[in-house]
Amino acid sequence: MRKREMEMARAWSKMMMMVMILMLTSTISAKEQLSTKECEDLGFTGLALCSDCHSLSEYVKDQELVSECLKCCADDSEDSMSKVTYSGAILEVCMRKLVFYPEIVGFIEEEKQNFPTLKVEYVFNSPPKLIMLDGDDERKETIRIDNWKREHLLQYMREKVKPTSSS
Repeated sequence: MRKREMEMARAWSKMMMMVMILMLTSTISAKEQLSTKECEDLGFTGLALCSDCHSLSEYVKDQELVSECLKCCADDSEDSMSKVTYSGAILEVCMRKLVFYPEIVGFIEEEKQNFPTLKVEYVFNSPPKLIMLDGDDERKETIRIDNWKREHLLQYMREKVKPTSSS
């Protein structure tokens, strides 16, 4: 009987945590979203999906951390993510570290010319990342691409960067 009570207490605790997260999620409005730079400063780089924040909350009991994650995450419903496109991108990488990323080197050397709105910037000590730009060349999203294969980078660029009018 004691084991059953412990299981019920754990289930109840887990359910209450999920309710708290849902309440927290519903209180965060669009105006409370943090900028890409603020999120990077907090350690949230790359494409953080809100479902990742919910998973984080199951393992980390720091509500402030979960709250910050939720302010930096992107809605991960299939429809909302598949429709987002950008007018350009910056591929940022440290020139000295390029030797460790042959897939990215191959993309830069052989595929970059297919994306006229893609700029390559060499920034000292920067991990490889894509910085997605809106129509005003404002930074909208930063995605770490350390472990991406060349074909994944190519596919992502084809899906997410609007073709130019000359294409």
